[in-house]
Amino acid sequence: MFKKILIANRGEIALRIVRACKEMGIETVVVHSTADANGMAVRMADESVCIGPAPSRQSYLNIPAILTAASVTNVDAIHPGIGFLSENEEFCRMVEAHGFTFIGPTPEHIAKMGDKAVAKDTMRALGLPLIPGSPGIVRDAEEGLKIAKDCGFPVLIKAVAGGGGKGMKVARSEEEFKSSFTMASAEAKAAFGNGDVYLEKYLSHPRHIEIQLLADSHGNVVHLGERDCSVQRSHQKVVEECPAPGITAEQRNFIGDLAADCARKMGYRGVGTMEFLFEDGKFYFLEMNTRLQIEHTITEMVTGIDLVREQIMVAAGHPLPFRQKDIKFDGHAMECRVNAEHPETFIPSPGKITRYHAPGGLGVRVDSALYDGYMVPSTYDSMVAKLIVHAKTREEALMRMQRALEECVIEGIQTNIPLHLRILQEPEFRVAQFNIHWLEKTLARRKEEGRKAAL
Repeated sequence: MFKKILIANRGEIALRIVRACKEMGIETVVVHSTADANGMAVRMADESVCIGPAPSRQSYLNIPAILTAASVTNVDAIHPGIGFLSENEEFCRMVEAHGFTFIGPTPEHIAKMGDKAVAKDTMRALGLPLIPGSPGIVRDAEEGLKIAKDCGFPVLIKAVAGGGGKGMKVARSEEEFKSSFTMASAEAKAAFGNGDVYLEKYLSHPRHIEIQLLADSHGNVVHLGERDCSVQRSHQKVVEECPAPGITAEQRNFIGDLAADCARKMGYRGVGTMEFLFEDGKFYFLEMNTRLQIEHTITEMVTGIDLVREQIMVAAGHPLPFRQKDIKFDGHAMECRVNAEHPETFIPSPGKITRYHAPGGLGVRVDSALYDGYMVPSTYDSMVAKLIVHAKTREEALMRMQRALEECVIEGIQTNIPLHLRILQEPEFRVAQFNIHWLEKTLARRKEEGRKAAL
């Protein structure tokens, strides 16, 4: 087992990994920017190293600085966390070239799944169902238009690299296809340095269902059930649930076993998540994330399995201590992402935390690096906490989440907690009648209703 691990990340996920390491008797080194010098993970780690100024490119994306910190502190392995370099093939290769263990999959799997077009070709060959669309990269608008006509409008033009909704446009007719194609490619080029795009049939009311996978280097792979991540805004997840409402045990086992079988055939190692769109009883492969997910928490709550611990154990060469038949699902879990932003305009709200009180009680978990006096920086993602609840049923989880949100106190900045409370009261959400477009349509409708009421 590793004696010392360097954590190349920040915020709540760095703290989450520090805690797991402490429980395993592993020493930790946390690297940080000047903006995060007083971060909770930095305070709790055994050692810390400042690797640069606030901008990510000069710190958390600074590979030479991270590797130098690893060498100076004499660590055995590097955990990339979530975001930043966690799905960077070059970083993975350099970590291994310098004699450290990368706590994650192989660089080959990162590269293969990081290119969405290649990932789809791979999964098609392995038998996963795909959304109708282009077989790979579409080189120009003329080629794309022919494919779009075959698929039928509307179609979705998507960037091969990246995510988060950048480089993604919907073309609803032949007339708007060329301009949408050009905009998607230009946006992808600006955001990711790669303007390549591909096409998919646009599904009108799909849900976002993802399967959590865990694999070791001995050929053992298990799935840990599914999560519903359909409540989204601007392609960013807002609320997640496990298990997915309305998904039958038969459907769960079908897609879970299929995903696990594909991972096994790939020779995959570590944690990973296969994401699907689910519409009219059918699953369509979307992409695979070769890292820990933000919402891994809710899977942990219903399975009782510590995914970070298992991720570290697998990286150290240990076989999984369980098989698929050993995985049991207990109750219902829900996660709300708490962001430092205005709950209606969604403008970021960095600043000093003047008062912080985390909710508690049975079945309540808070993953956050906040504390009284902490300065939320403006440089990074606005998520400051993950509020997770677990209960016997979805109805009980809803009530528990409402209570926990009302109990949570974060002062000095604005947060989206009021938005979460509104979501919980929406009739469609309470009965799980939603899809990936539901939240944005609901917010637009409520805004228009408020405008008319004010007249």
